[in-house]
Amino acid sequence: MDVETLQGWESGRRPLANMRAGALLELRRRLPVLGADVALVPWLDAAMDADRVIAAALDSEVGGPHPLAGWVHTQDTAHMLAWALNGTVPSALVGRLPRPRRGPGAVAPQLAAADRAVFFDHLRGTTEVAVRQGDGGMLLHRQALYLASYDPGPDAATWTAQALHRRRDVVARRGWSPHWAEARSTVTALARLGDPQPLLDFIDRALADDDTAEAANLNYWALWLGALPLPQPNDAFMRNRDLSGWDPVTLLRGLARSLHLAPGFVDLYAHSLWALLTAFPWLTQAAGPLVGPLREQVDQLLDGAALSVRSRRELAHVHYVFDQNR
Repeated sequence: MDVETLQGWESGRRPLANMRAGALLELRRRLPVLGADVALVPWLDAAMDADRVIAAALDSEVGGPHPLAGWVHTQDTAHMLAWALNGTVPSALVGRLPRPRRGPGAVAPQLAAADRAVFFDHLRGTTEVAVRQGDGGMLLHRQALYLASYDPGPDAATWTAQALHRRRDVVARRGWSPHWAEARSTVTALARLGDPQPLLDFIDRALADDDTAEAANLNYWALWLGALPLPQPNDAFMRNRDLSGWDPVTLLRGLARSLHLAPGFVDLYAHSLWALLTAFPWLTQAAGPLVGPLREQVDQLLDGAALSVRSRRELAHVHYVFDQNR
């Protein structure tokens, strides 16, 4: 490759996704041979997906369906977007940042303030358009509204909270419903904005003790954390009661690695961990060295004061299962 091509990729002037498919595949195969970190190469997919979402907001000439309307995005893509929007480095990339170079060079893909403003304005407009599309805009609406909660601005946070609270009818439903995924995204976004109570209510009312909702939660986690490797065009995969098509050990590892201690989130992780071990009781024997550190995490949570009564009871059961399989 000539130097100008490389500089074009690095600056974003020539998006990598615009390459011919064959040339991009050849590049992915050659990068490890040339000394690239093999753990970073798979992140090209998430990075290009994030680029597509950003381009849809910043480039009015981008045609076709909105990229948030035709696929269920994953944690890797969301973390790539967060890196560009607020500078939060994806946890999997911490310690792998590029070494200093001669001459000017970006240390992160963070968007300029003006571009961030355009991006979030676009998301807010997209949520309004998606609502008017009815059930056909459900996926677009929930994903655009969820990403809008990444905006740290005080005015934006107020708008997002109001938009989320307008979906109270969706959040208030009990057990499984066609709007379950939207309700889950809504309450997790509210928790991110500092209001954990809707998420706690959702666990009690629309998740716990409903077999379809419990399966949907695990299926969603499996996609989000990479245990379900196949891309999903919509939320229908969540209704798979067989819990097939994904690896429980990978999901257990992902939950342990991504444990979020913020109010509300820690209870969602606790319940999901309990549900996973209840559905697959053999996991503690198959997980090997993962069990020890996870047991320590559970001990720390039980010793703290951040858990709901339900979460404390469920984690006590998880701790008992760990002890039984020592």
